[in-house]
Amino acid sequence: MSSFNLADHPHRRYNPLSGEWVLVSPHRAKRPWQGQQEEVPADTRPAYDPTCYLCPTNVRANGERNPDYTATYVFENDFAALQPGTPDGALQNTGLLRAESERGICKVICFSPQHNLTLSDMDVTAIKQVVDVWQREYEELGALDFINHVQIFENKGSVMGSSNPHPHGQIWAQRSVPAGPANETRQQAAYFAEHQRSLLQDYVAQELSEKTRIILENEHFVVLVPFWAVWPFETMIISKRHFQHIGQMGEEEKLAFADAIKRLSAVYDKVFNVSFPYSSGLHQSPTDGQAHPEWHFHMHFYPPLLRSASVKKFMVGYELLGEPQRDITAETSAERLRSLI
Repeated sequence: MSSFNLADHPHRRYNPLSGEWVLVSPHRAKRPWQGQQEEVPADTRPAYDPTCYLCPTNVRANGERNPDYTATYVFENDFAALQPGTPDGALQNTGLLRAESERGICKVICFSPQHNLTLSDMDVTAIKQVVDVWQREYEELGALDFINHVQIFENKGSVMGSSNPHPHGQIWAQRSVPAGPANETRQQAAYFAEHQRSLLQDYVAQELSEKTRIILENEHFVVLVPFWAVWPFETMIISKRHFQHIGQMGEEEKLAFADAIKRLSAVYDKVFNVSFPYSSGLHQSPTDGQAHPEWHFHMHFYPPLLRSASVKKFMVGYELLGEPQRDITAETSAERLRSLI
């Protein structure tokens, strides 16, 4: 029997941020595809769409009119999943049935007044304005006494559930810390307690020494395919400096962060020569009043496209019942992305 090789043999990889595992089956990438293929709609969006509820001066679904904004624009979501006035309450004395009320605030951020742009089309200065808004909203929402977590994210493309193609993202701020960030808090805290260093700082140092999964870097940030990636072209943007949240970024770091987002999103669009769909989001320390020295700021990108612009990865079967699985190794994805810079 030949010796074990990550590039050829089935294996599991550990995610130290979540404490979970992913099954990697690189030999399956060679099989022919006869599964579902998504339709790829042509992007014929105008710079201004009179029917879009996010374009400047248009009326939204709740009857309010958008201002004639010229840069980023933020408003409270008209169909918010969380509400600030939710009363306290819970199911009590119901055995294994458990529920509790959840308060929160949901906002929409229009990245640009131009309907036909994406982050990959915007220049770094314009993206830096988005980062400025993320910073302000994180600090302002996090300062509220009933907000303990601020989740900033973007769903790009209809295949990722985006109901409007206008360039925009969302913020859901809530009383509880959701499961994903809570897991990352636990894992990072355990590592910091043992080593007195940031888990991601040590991880970035190892990746920079190997270079295998690095896509690009600038003075302040590294863009890489994580060793434990689940999605075909999953990436992370990780700060080189150990800090906890976006509120601690200086002007140079915000500009470098915008540069990393711009360059990564531009590379994504070259993979299959299509405006690349993804869900992305910032992960940073909770806003519960604690210092959280273990936390290290980073951003996740989860794109669904697998083999072409029309083939999407689904979580089915074993992945729903067992654990996540991928065919294309992180090293192969990184090499593909890096070659497109």
